[in-house]
Amino acid sequence: MASQPPPARLVASEPGEPSFRSTVSRNLPEIPADAPYCFRERNILMLQGPVGPFFNRLAQDLRWAGAHVHKINFNGGDWFYNPLNATNFTGRIDEFPAFLTRVCDEKRIDTIMLFGDCREMHRMASELADSLDFEVYVFEEGYIRPDYITMERHGVNGRSAMPRAGIFYLNSEAPEPPPVTAVGQTFWYATGWAFTYYFWSIVLWPFFSRYEHHRTLSWFDGLRWVRGTARKYWYRRKNRRVVATLTGADHLRYFLVPLQVYNDAQVGVHSVFDDVEEFISHVVGSFAAHAPEDTHLVIKHHPMDRPYTDYTALIRRLRAKSGLGKRLIYVHDPHLPTLIMHSEGVVTINSTTGLSAIHHGKPTLALGDAVYRIDGLTANVALEKFWTHASDFPVHAELYQKFRRQLVYRTQLNGNFYRRLTIPGTLAGINWARGTGAGAGDQAAD
Repeated sequence: MASQPPPARLVASEPGEPSFRSTVSRNLPEIPADAPYCFRERNILMLQGPVGPFFNRLAQDLRWAGAHVHKINFNGGDWFYNPLNATNFTGRIDEFPAFLTRVCDEKRIDTIMLFGDCREMHRMASELADSLDFEVYVFEEGYIRPDYITMERHGVNGRSAMPRAGIFYLNSEAPEPPPVTAVGQTFWYATGWAFTYYFWSIVLWPFFSRYEHHRTLSWFDGLRWVRGTARKYWYRRKNRRVVATLTGADHLRYFLVPLQVYNDAQVGVHSVFDDVEEFISHVVGSFAAHAPEDTHLVIKHHPMDRPYTDYTALIRRLRAKSGLGKRLIYVHDPHLPTLIMHSEGVVTINSTTGLSAIHHGKPTLALGDAVYRIDGLTANVALEKFWTHASDFPVHAELYQKFRRQLVYRTQLNGNFYRRLTIPGTLAGINWARGTGAGAGDQAAD
């Protein structure tokens, strides 16, 4: 299926618009009949979204644009944020394809939207959409952080429709991206939405007792986020001295390995590794056997994984087993761009940090199927050779600039799933006193 710019550019795709009541009671500006890429008259089915009200607010915008929107809820958290215009699925996962087929037939669905294309019910939905020639739009955290989210037709990373040949980008042009509104800090917003989502998932569990979440659903999950906050400040203090040795004037020579969250489906589905621990062990073993003795290996924990994992014990065992000792360094919260810029190179599975490394011109090796795994952007070499020949694989600057522009044009939306922003030209940017677009300086209340 041919790729094209994301059609949501002319409707609000940010969680910054007013409540549903405000949306239906105000006089909204008309969308021009010939406006391209809007979802006018589409019959859209939303599956599971990010924690919080993002999908509910996006549905309001889509209705404002002339679309017909329906939602399927899978647990109490989904229901709490999307109680209206929704159908609850309470069956077993093997019953979902028949249920989905029936809903699509009743609602005359032609477009499906979902968050995360590797969740089991979403993979089933994608297969059905392929067979019925529906369009599927997948939301994910942004390929480019922190000021974008991803909205990509068909799928992301291994399922992405983005070409994988550098020659395509060198011989193509995309429009200059519009000015970007900075997202800012989102940790506490995400924490609040997550806590509320899990609270209602647990409270309403009797109504969705057959549902299996990709994370555990228990009261302890809320406490995990408290633990994650404590770890954030504990490791910031604990790592202060080692971070100074990594980023100071006489910094160590090191390779950086940014981790992904422990249950990231992009790891299990789009790589040869079963989990993050297997990836860590593989990289450490290769580094110990093949890397120059004057280099260090820095493993960087994922900030959103603090509530769930801590690899200190694993790293301690690997230090002893590999003989690396102090050459194996584990850090949590240094400034990531600074860490990247001082490194010799970056090794990842398919983390978006790989794209950040490419942005900074650092040799990068992606061991999984990543949208940016393209000759000229990443090294096309075995891991054991990367340790000694990383400098032989510089980033092709022109290729990166043209690839990035195409990536933004085709798949990225300025914004965030958790924090309210004012984006000019969207429903969140409407000046409600006049019913017209708000200026770039207007800011929605957080």
